[in-house]
Amino acid sequence: MKVANLVGQTFKEKPSDCVIDSHALMVRGGFMKYVGNGIYSEFPALRRVTAKIENIIRKEMDAIDGQEVLFPVVLPASLWEESGRFESVGSELVRFKDRNGSKHVLGMTHEEAAVQLVREYAQSYARYPFMIYQIQRKFRDEARPRAGMIRVREFTMKDAYSFHTSQEDLDKYYELCFQAYNRIFQRAGVPEVVTVKSDSGMMGGSVSHEYMLLTPVGEDSVVMCNECDYRSNMEAAGNRVDNTWDGNISEELECVETPGCKTIDDVCAFLKSDVKASCKAVVYQKNIDDKFVVAFVRGDYEVNETKLRNLVGGEIHTAEITADDCLVAGYIGPYGISDEAEVYIDVSLKGIKSIVAGANKEGYHYTGLDLERDLESVQYVDISKVKEGGICPCCGKPAITVKRGIEVGNIFQLGTKYTKSMNMQYTDENGESHYPVMGCYGIGVGRLAASVCEVHHDEYGPVWPITIAPWEVQICCLRADNEETKKVADQLYKDLMDSGIEVIYDDRQIRPGAMFSDADLTGVPIRVTVSPRNLKESSVEITTRDKSVKDIVPIEEAAGYIQNLRLKLFADIESHVEDYK
Repeated sequence: MKVANLVGQTFKEKPSDCVIDSHALMVRGGFMKYVGNGIYSEFPALRRVTAKIENIIRKEMDAIDGQEVLFPVVLPASLWEESGRFESVGSELVRFKDRNGSKHVLGMTHEEAAVQLVREYAQSYARYPFMIYQIQRKFRDEARPRAGMIRVREFTMKDAYSFHTSQEDLDKYYELCFQAYNRIFQRAGVPEVVTVKSDSGMMGGSVSHEYMLLTPVGEDSVVMCNECDYRSNMEAAGNRVDNTWDGNISEELECVETPGCKTIDDVCAFLKSDVKASCKAVVYQKNIDDKFVVAFVRGDYEVNETKLRNLVGGEIHTAEITADDCLVAGYIGPYGISDEAEVYIDVSLKGIKSIVAGANKEGYHYTGLDLERDLESVQYVDISKVKEGGICPCCGKPAITVKRGIEVGNIFQLGTKYTKSMNMQYTDENGESHYPVMGCYGIGVGRLAASVCEVHHDEYGPVWPITIAPWEVQICCLRADNEETKKVADQLYKDLMDSGIEVIYDDRQIRPGAMFSDADLTGVPIRVTVSPRNLKESSVEITTRDKSVKDIVPIEEAAGYIQNLRLKLFADIESHVEDYK
């Protein structure tokens, strides 16, 4: 491919609407173009990157006996009604009616379609186990698209579904997929990806893991322990709190006036008390009936809405409290609260002998509240977010650190959530009927491409790993109007192409600085510069995009040198790929 013929356009300046580097560089480098909110078109350069990612995924899925299928983008609503998700999933699921008035959805995930595809096929135990996967365009009506292809509305996803006759068999295959995912990210050139325990969310199931690429621009918070191997998504991280500090002693319960103090900071400042001895009320309402849900946490902690939502067993939203309601906004506390509200008390309050909390009376708070002394019964639950320096729920040491990460993949043990709801059964060797158990395994292709760019770039452009780079070699012909220079560059281009190497060739008659700038934005791993100056010594210059190699090589040795360098770059990546255990 010649740069002169390549569809796409490079830009010198950073677009104003790009908030992270990968977004800006992929727009500037002619990889993608904005179409609509959270929707992008892929230019040929990016399509080559994503196609290589897809091929890596296919090879690893096929290696663990996966079989590729393809589900529809448009699905009848009846399938989602079978599973119960047509009503339970929020507005991110696009619902519509066709010209005949039939209800449909745009597939944002395909558990229902997978069950529908195989439930007649897999009626005998002899058909199990098996795994099917697809690589498919999907649409999710994301509320806040951002960061280019990191969070979009339309995207390409690899999702796989495995079916088993026992939990033990699912456990074994889940571990196999776990390893396959590690290999996929390692072969894509990002061995930095870590696995974390996660919340299953709307997918369901009891066991799930996310694959996180650690980067400061990530949207997700990853909880890690500096003393052990504990890792978790913030949504699923267990919280342990030690409230045995000096001065934590019982005091008499007293209702005191706190005029105009509606926030924890205001109350603690007014009473000159420590915020860690205060009780904060965060109020929600159930989507289904608007019943109040009150979450009480220690004043210096935040509510983990995912944990709370799981306890409530349904969707919730921030409450709107009026003067006619059973709660007094700004003065809500666990002592004397209305029984019309559903109350949850967090573990961060356990063991505090003297707490400042709302008195459920306008302008008043309690001091000296001891939950275990003053309430009839207390059941503590974990509904708070883990904090930096917190206690590890695994090793018990105060060594928790919180980092940012991009979720590039996830795996779930779904159990029988979908096979039961959609009445998929098989007959065992004794003629008895059972529901198969399922696993689910997903990777966002475009998000992975953008994530690799985010962690592998410099100020000039992407530094693509050779396994997913749009091309393996770029030839820059300086002074293409010079007959000898053009002849050498043309011949090298032909020789490399004939040997099966992917080459992008720039023979435009432009300034060297502009040519090198465009080459940096393309991010090809190996660059060959053919120029009149080097030809005076019958040589060409060969460099790598990451600046680790820079050599002057005789023309007659150039093709062989490039081939060996190419193989070395592949071998470097392969050295990080783990074998199956």
